Amino acid sequence: MTTTTDARLGAAMDVRFGATAEAFLDYLTDLGLDHVEFKREYLHGHPDAPTPEDVRELADRYGVSVTYHAPFRDWNLGSFNEESRRASVRQVKRTIDDAATAGAGAVVVHGGSVPRRYPEWVRSTARENARHSLAECAEYAHLVGVPLCLENQPRDESECRYTTTPSDLEAVLAEVDVTPEYFGVTLDVGHATVNDCDWGAFVERFGDRIRVCHLHDNDGTADLHEPLTDYEPVVEAVPADYFVFETKSVADVARCVGAEPIPIDSRLTSDT
Repeated sequence: MTTTTDARLGAAMDVRFGATAEAFLDYLTDLGLDHVEFKREYLHGHPDAPTPEDVRELADRYGVSVTYHAPFRDWNLGSFNEESRRASVRQVKRTIDDAATAGAGAVVVHGGSVPRRYPEWVRSTARENARHSLAECAEYAHLVGVPLCLENQPRDESECRYTTTPSDLEAVLAEVDVTPEYFGVTLDVGHATVNDCDWGAFVERFGDRIRVCHLHDNDGTADLHEPLTDYEPVVEAVPADYFVFETKSVADVARCVGAEPIPIDSRLTSDT
């Protein structure tokens, strides 16, 4: 499987897959894909999760590029609890360090959130904490030399999220005084769809600042992470370096590229 650009096309490792990194790379490269994104939740949760040194070796052996995804569960850069905020920043910095060791091209990060039901003074504090946290993480990314890429988030009825629209995302980026080379954008086309926003609006607004593009689909009612089979127009239009299928199952990765789902053999689990 090839793209019409020099960009890499691959998939993210989700903790739900139960796959070892090596088995998943066997699977991806058999499909003709050449990129893998390691979600921090997978690295936290899988008993045989690779070290950053392992990731570098695997990437070299399989001829794939790599990105990392900073935590997004049990984590919040915009927490109004200062200790939790600082712990979240430390986790992002650790992810940036690991990405540098692994030779990764970028780290994806979410922008934080706060419950809508909380008083205005709490929501204001959380918004400022998110800005402060992102600035600290982006400055660290610049220091280490690995781009940090802020993702557009799906809307949520119970939480206020800060990067759901192009205008909101642009406002957050403008508040962080770090060169775009090291503080870029992750465009998630599925999140744009569920927000009833044309993903092309993000391309028009951010252009070459988009380093990573997440590919999945939904019916507009929820962030379903269904296979996106009509991905080629996105790859042609988005000037990203890395395109990443974000699916709920390993078989859905094959469905995205129009292949028959490859049988899940014993290599895809760690209990063999």
